[in-house]
Amino acid sequence: MRPRSFDVLIVGAGHGGAQAATALRQQGFEGRIGVIGDEPEFPYERPTLSKDYLAGEKTFARILIRPESYWAERDIEMLTGRLVVGVDAAAHTVALSSGDRVRYGQLIWATGGRPRKPSWAGAALRGVHMVRTRADVDLLRSELDTASEVVVVGGGYIGLEAAAVLTKLGKRVTVLEVLDRVLARVAGETLSRFFEAEHRAHGVEVRLGVSPAEFVGEAGQVRGVRMADGEVIAAQIVIVGIGIVPAVEPLVAAGAAGHNGVDVDAFGATSLSDVFAVGDCAAHLNPFGAGARIRLESVQNAHDQALTVAKVIVGKPEPYHALPWFWSNQYDLKLQTIGLSIGYDEALTRGAPAARSFSVVYFRNGRVIALDCVNATRDFVQGRALIGGPPPLDRAKLADSATPLKLVAA
Repeated sequence: MRPRSFDVLIVGAGHGGAQAATALRQQGFEGRIGVIGDEPEFPYERPTLSKDYLAGEKTFARILIRPESYWAERDIEMLTGRLVVGVDAAAHTVALSSGDRVRYGQLIWATGGRPRKPSWAGAALRGVHMVRTRADVDLLRSELDTASEVVVVGGGYIGLEAAAVLTKLGKRVTVLEVLDRVLARVAGETLSRFFEAEHRAHGVEVRLGVSPAEFVGEAGQVRGVRMADGEVIAAQIVIVGIGIVPAVEPLVAAGAAGHNGVDVDAFGATSLSDVFAVGDCAAHLNPFGAGARIRLESVQNAHDQALTVAKVIVGKPEPYHALPWFWSNQYDLKLQTIGLSIGYDEALTRGAPAARSFSVVYFRNGRVIALDCVNATRDFVQGRALIGGPPPLDRAKLADSATPLKLVAA
C-alpha cells in the first residue's frame, strides 16, 4: 500500500505545529497539509497546564488553541495519537511507530521536548509527576484529594508555578533547587530573591543548593524525599521540573546537524533538504542572545518561527528576527519578560520590590538587552523600545518607576 502523502507534513501538534499549519493557510498555501501529534488531543495551550488548568480554573475545552472544527474547515488533516520514529530524508518519508509511512514534500519538525527524567532512585513510584502534557496534569489532579504534602524538585518557572497553585489549594509545599537561587538560569539575583521571599511568605519552604538523594515509598506509592543527610521530607506527591530534552532523535538519526536540538538557519531550515524545525527543539543564532546558538522555550518563539517557515514555503522568505518575550503567573504576581538577559554585565532595579510592582533592567556593554517586569505591564510594553538602543540612558530616570519608559527612550 502506498504511503499517505502531504505537500507539507508537520510533526508535532503543540504551539509551533499548530501555528505552522495556520500560518500556511493564512499565507495562501493551497497544498495538502498534515499534522502528526503523539497525543490523542487536538492542539492545546501548554503554559496554562501548570497554572489555570492545574488549579481547575480552566476546562480543557478552554485551553484548546483552536476549536476542533477549525482544522477541518481549513482542510488541515490532524493525525492525532501517532508517534514518528524515523525520517528518511532521501525518500521524503517519515515512519510511524505503527509501521506506516507518510510521504512529504516539505517537512516541519515541531516536536518540542520531553521532560528531563529524574535519575534518583524511586522515580517510578506512583505520585512522582512531571508536568508537560494534559495527561500528566490530569493524573496529578486525580491524586490531589489524598495528598497534603508536596515536594517540588526544581526552582524554574514550571516548579514555582506549580508550587503557587498547590499552595493556594491548601497543600504544604517544599521546593528543592540545586543552585543557590531559583530562576538562576533565566533571571538575575534581584528577581530570584524576590520570588523566593514571596513563596516563603505564602508558606512554601524553599531550600537552595540541595538535591534529593532518592524518592522513598511504600507499596509502590511515594511517601517522601530523602536528602543527602538522611532527612526524609514527607510527600504524597512529588513534582519534578528539571528542564526538557529536545525531541529530535529521528531527525538526528537522519543526519540533521545539531547537538542541543536541531540546528536551523535564519529561515528555519535544517541541514536536511526540505526539512525545517521550529519551537523548543530548534537551535538558532538569536540576534538578541549575544550571537549564541540557543533554543528558546516559549510560545512566542514557536509562533514566530512557524510564521518564518510558512513564508519560506509560500515563496515570501523573511529571516527570523523576533524580540523574545515570556511570562509567568504566580499568586497575584504577573512576571513579563522582554528580551534575553544572556551575558548581562549590569542590572538596574526600577521601583521597589517591596511594593510588589517593579522591573529589573539588564545591560550588556551599556545597552539595554532585557527587562523583567513584575506587575508592571506598562514597563513591559514600553521597554521594547529600549532594547538594543544606543547608550547612554539617563539612569536616574530609568530607575524612577514614576517616569514612563517611553520618556527615558526619547
